[in-house]
Formats: sequence, C-alpha cells, structure tokens
Amino acid sequence: MRLLGDPDGTPEVLALRALKLGDLLVAVPAIRAIKRAHPDHRLILAVPGWLDPILDLVEGVDALLPTPGLDAPLRIQSGRVETVVNLHGAGPESRELLDALDARRKVGHRAPGWDGPEWLDGIHERLRWARLVTAHGMPADPDDVALRDPGASSRPGAAVVHVGAFYGCRQWPVERFARVVGALERDGLEVVLTGSEAERNRAVAVAERAGLPENRILAGRIGLREFASVIADARIVVSADTGAAHLASAYRVPSVIIFGPAPVEEWGPPPGPHIVLTDARLRVGDTFGAEPDPALMAVQVEDVLRAASALLS
Repeated sequence: MRLLGDPDGTPEVLALRALKLGDLLVAVPAIRAIKRAHPDHRLILAVPGWLDPILDLVEGVDALLPTPGLDAPLRIQSGRVETVVNLHGAGPESRELLDALDARRKVGHRAPGWDGPEWLDGIHERLRWARLVTAHGMPADPDDVALRDPGASSRPGAAVVHVGAFYGCRQWPVERFARVVGALERDGLEVVLTGSEAERNRAVAVAERAGLPENRILAGRIGLREFASVIADARIVVSADTGAAHLASAYRVPSVIIFGPAPVEEWGPPPGPHIVLTDARLRVGDTFGAEPDPALMAVQVEDVLRAASALLS
C-alpha cells in the first residue's frame, strides 16, 4: 500500500480505524461504501502500519497513514482532508484526533460537535459501521466482507489451525489444539499451524504434542499477506475469534470458530460455511483478560471435530 504523500490536488477522505486485523476486516463493508460514494477521492486509512501488507486487498483503499493508536496526533496537515470518517469508536479521544484535522465534513456517531446516528450498544460490529456510513448517505451492506485475491498460497488445500490469540481470554488450550490437529491429520488433511511471532511457542507446543514436523509451523515465519493467501486457499480453518477467522469469512473458507469473551451476536461471522462454538451462558466477557473465558473452555475437542466434519462432508 502506498504511504500517504504530499497533497496533489486530489480531494481526500480519511477513515480512522487504529485497531487490529479483525477490527479492520469488520469495517470492510463500510470502507467499500465510503469509496463507492467518493470515487474521485483518495481514500486514506489511518490504521496501524503493520497492517500495510493487507491493505491492498481491501478494495478502494488508496493510501495508508500509519496510526498505531490514539495517543499521538495524526501526522497529516490540518485542513488537507475534505472528509473524515470515525470508524474507530465514539469516544472523545478519536473525535479529538479527527477534529484537529479541520475537515469540511465529519462522518461519525452523534456527539458534541458531530452529527449522525446514535451509538447503539449490542449490535454487530459490521452492522455498526455499515449503519453509520449508510446514515451519512453512503449505502453499505454489512455482509460485503470480500477481499481481493491475495495470490497463490504456499500451502494450497491445507487445514489451517490458528493457535494464537492476542489476549489470554481467547487462548484455547494447547492440548486441545493438539488433539484436533492429530485427528485432522488422521483424516488425511495436511495441517499447518499459524500465529504471530509472539505465538510461535504455542504453535511449537501444539506441533510437538501432535507429532507434526517443524515445516508445518508457519507461526512467526510468514507475513500478513502470505497468511491471507494460506487462509484463502485452505480446506478449512480452525481458530478462536481472531483475525484468522475474519479472513476465512472474507474468502468464504469453511471455518470453525471458538468464541470466548466476545458475544457472537456482535462479532460472529457473516452467513457462509462457518460454525461458531461457545457457551454464552458461561461467558465472563473480559475481552482483555489473561485467563481463558469459561465460554471458550466449554468448547471440547469433540465439538470442534464434529463441526469440522460437518463442514468438510
């Protein structure tokens, strides 16, 4: 993705979403709608720079403004951007960052100095942002999550088991992942293990318990773009509620998604070959917690294998 350069007279619209991969992907329907409504504008995404390798897959995005969070002003000249869109939230921190850009038009939820729809708790994140831009005259379909073709996979047809999750509350036990991997291998699937560099130790532990060779451990060894290609050409994906699951949704790859602290009603996949497993009655709901949520722990190995079999049959 091209980093934002100097102004050249092209009108610009900037959308702020300074969060993680899954957060970006649930905003894709809104992002696509923004571009459709502004075909002659440069669409700038203010997102963390590490998402750069995947932004080319989001149709309509023209430039990246690296934005690691809300702690520092956006690095763009005040008055340059014609329209700002708050896809980050509705709190004062994100509003103040965008207010400082002195744009002629502000798209966001209703708040002091901002006109727009009321913020609603408890609705799906894809719907939240699609609803927002639709209310501002940019019609969006909340299920319009498709991404561009990421290119050929280095592991075509693999069963992808994504062992990582940023917070401990979403980390399904290593031992259970290993049993799932072993069963999928016995069924004739080639399993690869994905995750970030920080999650490689979990992937190694799963591989050791399941008897997988080291070359099946992709965690920490492939970049974000190759990760997308591996997901896009997978037979099936098994993951907690992470970016891997959202990529599977974007490419309509069969997926088994193990949910813990986040409500399925707010973060679950769109219609498609996806099965969600959880026990919402047990959910604690601490989305930043260090310990696995009871709703996640309620999901057993047999539940995952049963769901995988149904998707593969």
